[in-house]
Order: sequence, then structure tokens, then C-alpha cells
Amino acid sequence: MLLACFRGSRVACHIIYGIWLACFFPALDKSIQRRTQKLWSRKLLDILHVGLEAQGCHYPADMHGRLLVANHISWLDVIALNAVVPACFVAKSDVKSWPLLGWLCHRVGTLFINRDNRRDTMSINRKISGFLKQGECVALFPEGTSTDGEFPGKFHSSLLQGAIDVNSAICPVAIRYHDGAGHSNGDAAFVGDMSFVQSLWKILCSPSLHITLVYLPPLPCTIKTRRLLASQAQGNIHMALATFSPNHSVCVPNAATSLRWKNAISPI
Repeated sequence: MLLACFRGSRVACHIIYGIWLACFFPALDKSIQRRTQKLWSRKLLDILHVGLEAQGCHYPADMHGRLLVANHISWLDVIALNAVVPACFVAKSDVKSWPLLGWLCHRVGTLFINRDNRRDTMSINRKISGFLKQGECVALFPEGTSTDGEFPGKFHSSLLQGAIDVNSAICPVAIRYHDGAGHSNGDAAFVGDMSFVQSLWKILCSPSLHITLVYLPPLPCTIKTRRLLASQAQGNIHMALATFSPNHSVCVPNAATSLRWKNAISPI
């Protein structure tokens, strides 16, 4: 309990530091923005005592304008993905109303969408296309909501149109929370009516929480419908989760020593 409270106070300080960074974040060079996102995210995982591994297919360094799609379990998904490949995220519009955190998300370029508004979906797709054409990495969760993490829900295809319009690549990422030995750990699941504070406290009290990101081969958009792409991404992520093993991790180069990275090879 005391340790969780201590970590919680450090998290609060780190969020305040993030808010300070966000004040001038939009004015920074893109490369500095990405580095800032990565370092801040890695430090937060370190404070939370959450292990992070990346395994599977790492994308070549010259592969720009990619759309990452992943299964969604927790708000911690965004932190983990940013700790490996910083991206511009698409989030539900109600996230924008979160005290402080909503403003922080807005300042780092998050795209907020009202999924019930067709015009809003079209507008976000145009923005996604624009980011991809500029060589930016965009990330979204096609399920549209978080789950308990055992298996992904249905992937909705509407926000994949932006990648199709510019003939980009869709890169599936399977996210798995476990205890380090490979056994599922649901402490990070952000489901039901749980508040952010309740979720954070559960993570702080978790005795052993690890995240593995499995980067799967990219899916080219050429001559494919968005429904087919959504189905393929969902199927590939489902298979990766069903055959998950924590013992074949591939580490990201230049990672913080406090995180659990192994066998550094090619860059992402």
C-alpha cells in the first residue's frame, strides 16, 4: 500500500511534468516531439514498474506514413505504443473532457472522434490521410472500445479509409498484458464504469505487470477494401494473442535500461 502510494505520487509529478512539456510541445521539431513522447512514456512505465517488451516484425526505418492498428485493453496501451513507436492517436471524443489528461492529449496532437457522427468520421479520415502523406505514424484502436484483453473484439473498418486513400500500409500490433511468465494479467484492463483513478490504483498495486507488443507484418492497402483489411488485421492479432509466448522478445534499440528490452537488432 505504501509503495503504491509512493509510486502514485511520482506518477502525479510525472503528469505535471508532461503538462509543462505540452505547453510548448506543438512548437517543437517533429523529431524532437517523437523523442519527447518516447522518453516521457518510457519513464512513466518505469515509475509504474511495468515491464515492456517488443517482439515480432519490426518495420524498416525508411517505412513512413504507416497506420498502426491494435487491440485495445487500457489507457496504458497508448503509453506502451508511444514508448516504442511514437504516433498520433485517434481517440473517442469523451477523452477530451478528461481533466488535465484530455488537454494533454490535445496538445500532443491526438485526433478526437465522435463515432456516431458520419461527417466526423470523414473529417478524421482526411486528417489521417494528411498525416500519412507527411510521413507521420498514426495509431488507432479499431474495436472502438477497450476489452479484457483475452481476444480482440470486432474491428470496425471506417477509420482505415484514410490509409487506403493514400495507399499506405496498415500495421497490426497485438497487445498482451501478463505477469512476466506468460500468464494473463488483467490489472490494466480499463472496462465498464471504471474511472481513470481506479484504473491507475489497480495498476499501482499490481505485483507483476508486463506488456508485450507483437509487431505483425504490414498489410498493403493496394486493391483491398477496408472491411477486408480490418478482418485481416483482427485475424492476425487474434492469432498472435492465441500463440503468445513471452520468451522470444526483440528489443528496441536505445531503450531505457530500466525497461525490459532484449536482443536489440534492427530499428523500428
